[in-house]
Amino acid sequence: MAQTSASSTVFPASLAYAAVRWTASIVAGSAVVAICAHVSVPLFFTPVPMTLQPFAVLLLGLLLEPSAAFAALALYLVEGAAGLPVFTPQGPGGMLQLMGPTGGYLMSYPFVAALVSYLHRTLRGRRFASGLVAAAAGDVLILASGATWMAVMTHQQFSTLLSLAVVPFLPGDALKVCAAAAIAAGWLRMRKTEETVGR
Repeated sequence: MAQTSASSTVFPASLAYAAVRWTASIVAGSAVVAICAHVSVPLFFTPVPMTLQPFAVLLLGLLLEPSAAFAALALYLVEGAAGLPVFTPQGPGGMLQLMGPTGGYLMSYPFVAALVSYLHRTLRGRRFASGLVAAAAGDVLILASGATWMAVMTHQQFSTLLSLAVVPFLPGDALKVCAAAAIAAGWLRMRKTEETVGR
């Protein structure tokens, strides 16, 4: 009886710890994206600035579980829509920024993070190569969503959309994809080493 009582006490405690840890990862993740959003460079030929937001989205997707990755980016969008200064400083902020020319990029973030997380956990090994493939797929979705949204908003020709919403960001995004995959691979390797030492 005493053993049953003790185990029933430990079980809710472990659930509470897991819930607190999950919530903390979501809040911290949204904060990371907000910080990266303010590392931005405006481009004179397009309304889309060059920022570190995609890097943060891809990295969170590689590090968090799909549900946590989606929730972190959904929280980020809610914070931005509420008027908190979490979006890039070049835009008007709030709902206006979500509905503006860059809204397609922003609204894709929760789905991209969840997709990257799912792919990374599905592909064999969860190493640098799998992280690279997952992050690259996520980045393609970000660019496609941004270009599609801009097409609806501006009614530009396809070639113009590519020059405004896709092509200028390919070199930088390639670096972001590689950096996110490398950091995630290093983090996972360190965690495995700690678990091995702790046994």
